[in-house]
Amino acid sequence: MNTFIQLVIDGLSTGSIYAALALAIVLVNQSTGLINFSQGAMAVLSAYIAYVLIGWGLPLLLAILGTLLVSFVIGAVVERLLIRRFEGGDPDTAVVVTIGLLTLFTGICGWLWGYNNRQFPSLFPLDTIDVFGAVISVRSIGTIAVIVAIMVVLQLLFIGTKLGLALRAVSFNPTSAALSGLPVGRLLMTGWGLAAALGAVAGALVAPQLTLTPAMMDTALVYALAAVIIGGLNSPLGAVVAAWGIGMLENLAAVYVPFIGHDLKIAVPFIILFIVLLLRPQGLFGRKVVVRV
Repeated sequence: MNTFIQLVIDGLSTGSIYAALALAIVLVNQSTGLINFSQGAMAVLSAYIAYVLIGWGLPLLLAILGTLLVSFVIGAVVERLLIRRFEGGDPDTAVVVTIGLLTLFTGICGWLWGYNNRQFPSLFPLDTIDVFGAVISVRSIGTIAVIVAIMVVLQLLFIGTKLGLALRAVSFNPTSAALSGLPVGRLLMTGWGLAAALGAVAGALVAPQLTLTPAMMDTALVYALAAVIIGGLNSPLGAVVAAWGIGMLENLAAVYVPFIGHDLKIAVPFIILFIVLLLRPQGLFGRKVVVRV
């Protein structure tokens, strides 16, 4: 039982890392209708900005808050100067652009800060507590708590606020939204800015656990995309639940399913993804999109 609890808690902690990035992907999709493959690289850039601010003497929390503002501006500028030129056109073109941005941001981070591992301070203490014989780190609990808070805020944003409803309206039909008097351009910039700020939170959570490198979020991005598809592109709750499920099932399968072990546990989320796409293509928590002809 101790081993089981340990694996579940560790899986939730790891899944929370995927969830932070998945929530940013959902936010961009809900705001613009696009899937941003550069979200991980933008999160890494934000982590390096926080690292620089800390080096200038700012306390960790203030450095992260400052990074949220800078990241918001970066996201808004990227949408205004680059992404907007491809919005409304072929969606495949916009996807290729975000993949190009992934390469660009990764290269910028490597050029400015190099490719050596750098230590990033943790938001939470490294103390541990004992839960039924399992050793649980305070950092894991803190990471899970942050993700739950962000998930609730995003769910409330899209369901219960005028800004969230406006962002969804622009995503579904920009032309109709413009005719209704909504400032489409500003809303698109806001969506990208909020997603970039959320990516900064993901970077701050991941960097202390993985060490800060330009490719730090590459693997997490793959898992986050799987979580988004499994949970549903239009559901923050679904993205978080799916990310947690991936983290837990991967850990449990590695220990309790002999033929999988630690070598093949990476296949677990993609097996789940394949099954979900066959049985429920819109995701476990997603909604079907009905198009009237």
